[in-house]
Amino acid sequence: MYAVMGARRASSFLRPVLFINGIIVVVLGLTMLIPAAMDGLSGSHEPWLFVDCAGISIFIGCAFVLTNMSASFELSKRQIYMITVSIWIVVPLFGAMPFEISHLHMSFTDAFFEAMSGVTTTGSTVMTGLDHLPASLQLWRGILQWLGGLGIMVVSFSIMPILHVGGMQIFQSEAFDLGEKAFPRMAATSVWLTLVYVILTASCFGALYAAGMTGTEAATHAMTTIATGGFSTSDQSVGHFDSALIDAIVTAGMVFGGLPFMLLLMSARGRPRKLLQDDQVRWYFGLLLFGTFVIGGWLVMHGGLGFGAALRYSSFTVASIMTGTGFATTDYQLWGWVPVILLFFLTFVGGCTGSTSCGIKVFRFRIIAAIVNVELKKIIHPHGVFTAYYNDRPINHEVATSVLNFLTAFIFIFAALTAALGIVGLDFTTAFSSAATAVANVGPGLGKIVGPAGTFHDLPDSAKWLLAGGMLIGRLEVMTVLVLFSARFWRS
Repeated sequence: MYAVMGARRASSFLRPVLFINGIIVVVLGLTMLIPAAMDGLSGSHEPWLFVDCAGISIFIGCAFVLTNMSASFELSKRQIYMITVSIWIVVPLFGAMPFEISHLHMSFTDAFFEAMSGVTTTGSTVMTGLDHLPASLQLWRGILQWLGGLGIMVVSFSIMPILHVGGMQIFQSEAFDLGEKAFPRMAATSVWLTLVYVILTASCFGALYAAGMTGTEAATHAMTTIATGGFSTSDQSVGHFDSALIDAIVTAGMVFGGLPFMLLLMSARGRPRKLLQDDQVRWYFGLLLFGTFVIGGWLVMHGGLGFGAALRYSSFTVASIMTGTGFATTDYQLWGWVPVILLFFLTFVGGCTGSTSCGIKVFRFRIIAAIVNVELKKIIHPHGVFTAYYNDRPINHEVATSVLNFLTAFIFIFAALTAALGIVGLDFTTAFSSAATAVANVGPGLGKIVGPAGTFHDLPDSAKWLLAGGMLIGRLEVMTVLVLFSARFWRS
C-alpha cells in the first residue's frame, strides 16, 4: 500500500517535469528543420540528417507531452528545480544527435560534450576542421548556443529570483514588477525579452554580413556573439577574417550580450536611465574599460603594437573573456604574464545577471564590495551604524548570505573539478584552466592543449564528462544543481 502511494506521489511529481521537457524537445526538433532546409537547398550529401533527427526528437517529445498531460499543473519549487536542471541535460542529449550520426562519426562522448558546450554557451569544442564543416552543422552549432543563451536569459529573470539562487532574489521585484501595466505577467515579459534578443541578433547578422561575412558565417557568428557562446565557423575563430571592422562589430555584440536584457528592454521603451544608473552595469563597463586599457597599454609598451592595434585586440579579448564568449583573434598567451593573469581573473567575473554571459556575475562582486566596505567602517568606528547598499537599496542579510554561500560553493566546485581532472591524467595547467573555463562557461583555457589555439579533442573521455558536468553546474548558478543532491530536498 505504501509502495503504491509512493509511486503515485512520484508520478504526480514527475508528470509536469516530463510534460515541459517534452515541449522543449518538440521545439528543439522543429528548429532542426532550419539546417535541414539548408541541406536541401544546398544539395548536401547528407540531405536527411537533420530531417531524421527532427523526426526522432518530435516523436519522443510528443510522446512525453501526450502521456503526461493534465488539466492543470501547480508547480512546486522542487519541480521548478527539477525542470530547470533536466532541460539543460535533455537538450544536449537530443542536440548531440546530428553530430553523432553525421559523416563526422563523433563518439557519443564527443557529441554530448559539443552539445553541452553549445547549450551552456561555454564555447569549448572537440571539433577541428571547422572551415570545411558542412554549413548545416555550422549553423546547428550556432543555433544550440543561441537557444541556450535565450533560455538562460529568460530563466535568470523568471526563475532564479524565485528560487533565491546565489543572491538573485535581489532582482525579484525587477523580474515581475516593471512598474507598467504592459507587462503584468511573466509570460509577457519573456516574450518581450525574446524580441529584444532577436532584434540584437538580427542587427549583428546584418552588420557582419555587410562587413564581408557569408550568410552562414554571419548567421552563426551573430547567434553565438549575442548568446556570448563563442562557437565559430573557423578553427582560427574570428581571427580567420582578419578584419578590424568585424572585430569591432563582434566586440560590440559581446558587450551587449553581457548587459541585463530587462534593462535593455526598459531602455528601448524610453527609460534609458534605468540602464545607466544600475550599479552592476556601471561596474561592468568599469571592469571592461580597466581591462582594455591595462592590457592595451601593456601591448603598446611590451608588444610593439601601435595604439589602434593594441586597443583593437585588447578590447576584443577582454570582452570575449569577461562575458564568457571565448572568441579569439590571436593567441593571447603570447602577450606576457600580466595580460594572462588579468584575463584569468576576468574569466571568473562574467557579465551582468539577466544577460547571456557567464561567470560569477558582476552584481555579486558589487555586493561583496559593499559588505566589505561596511565591515571596514565598523572596524574604524566600532559604535557606528552602517548599512550596505545595492542600487540605493539596503542589502538584507538573506541576500548577503546567499552570495557568500554561492561563492563558497563555486570555489569548492572549481577546486574539486581541478583535482578530479588531475586524477584522470591532465597536467596542472590544463586541469586548472579547463576547470575554470568549464565552471565559468568561457571556452578556451590555457596551455598548448586547451588554449585559444587548441581544442578539447585530445582529452580523455572521463575528463570530457567531468567538464560537461562543470559546464552544467556553472551555467545554472551552481546551487540550482547542488540542491538536487541534498537528501532533505527529496525527503519532503
